[in-house]
Amino acid sequence: MLTRIDLRGGRAAGSELLPRARLDVDAALALVRPLCDAVRERGADAVRELTARFDGVQLGELRVPVGAGAAALDGLDPAVRAALEEAIERARRVHEAQRPQDVTVEVAAGATVTERYVPVDRVGLYVPGGLIAYPSSVVMNVVPAQVAGVRSIAVASPPKPEFGGLPNPAVLAACALLGVDEVYAVGGAQAVAMFAYGVEGVPRVDLVTGPGNVYVAAAKRLLRGVVGIDAEAGPTEIAILADDSADADYIAADLVAQAEHDELAACLLVTDDAALADAVDVALLTRVATARHAARVEKALADQSAVVLVDDVDRGLEVVDAWAAEHLEIVTRDAGAVAARVRNAGAIFVGPFAPVSLGDYLAGSNHVLPTGGTARHTGGLSVLSFLRGIHVVDYTREALVAVAEHITSLGGAEDLAAHVEAVQTRVRGS
Repeated sequence: MLTRIDLRGGRAAGSELLPRARLDVDAALALVRPLCDAVRERGADAVRELTARFDGVQLGELRVPVGAGAAALDGLDPAVRAALEEAIERARRVHEAQRPQDVTVEVAAGATVTERYVPVDRVGLYVPGGLIAYPSSVVMNVVPAQVAGVRSIAVASPPKPEFGGLPNPAVLAACALLGVDEVYAVGGAQAVAMFAYGVEGVPRVDLVTGPGNVYVAAAKRLLRGVVGIDAEAGPTEIAILADDSADADYIAADLVAQAEHDELAACLLVTDDAALADAVDVALLTRVATARHAARVEKALADQSAVVLVDDVDRGLEVVDAWAAEHLEIVTRDAGAVAARVRNAGAIFVGPFAPVSLGDYLAGSNHVLPTGGTARHTGGLSVLSFLRGIHVVDYTREALVAVAEHITSLGGAEDLAAHVEAVQTRVRGS
């Protein structure tokens, strides 16, 4: 069922050989630019017009009535509520451990530099609502922002005609559980522009986070600098590095689970065991045929997914590092030791009982992760995403005098005489 790429015998493992859906964000920019310009120029009226055009909803107020969240929570399936509460608790424990402490370093007598970690003041969190509703994404965005100490948190999610022009009730319920009552029934590029520029009744934010479609990614790229962003999220992806100790049916289940997100999802199995690859193909036949979203799954597995055959696990590590997956499962002997050698991945799932689905919901880790190979240089959403490090410099006169000549030398080398004078006037005048 999966395309096979044979890299045995020393063939190069460059990422260009490996399949991955490509988002043409540059092409989307041409469509998104006039939308964002309209929001900047005409504010809430433009947001309403764009919402009517793209979502089929005529908005009055952009903000969801506060009571709607409480009502959604009251109507939530008790089992779903319990699961969300457990997810929140686990995520909070993990993210609280990420919060760095301020650090003061005495670089010399009377000379200190303190690194202060200060949260951004206001954030806009985007929660998708296209093919699937993601209350879990509310948890993944809100919890680290709250742990970081962000003062003002707003959520935007697309309105749905079938829910009376409000976002999905599960999303509203998750917001209510987390104590977030500033929620807007706005999706797509117009939501990013609304947060970036601010419109009537919606103060601008300092940072926009959260995944979305190509138009959300394009709006983030366009407005970066006007507002901070976390990343330009693309289609979801999984890589699985497995040897002959792996269970083929487990692997097939995980490939199908990832593929059901989106027909652009990319699924890569890297193995040194051709018999395992054969067994996974057989297991996929049954699992794909019986999947709830079979057409979506089949297209994702056919279009940008593959089995990569390698000589050994070491070679497999080279392949997965080159691909830099959003999600990486290690299902080998000594999986923990193998996982410790991985350099590039958004999140790593170790052994047969840590599937990606666990990380999507209840592991405690964050599921807002870098896609498209950007895990080579970017990490997932965390408390640090909402913090800024600020250096606080505190020197006595004596400490300044001690380095004055060094500043004179460096300032002279750069021909910045006023820099030198700003120090020397203090040395001479006291």
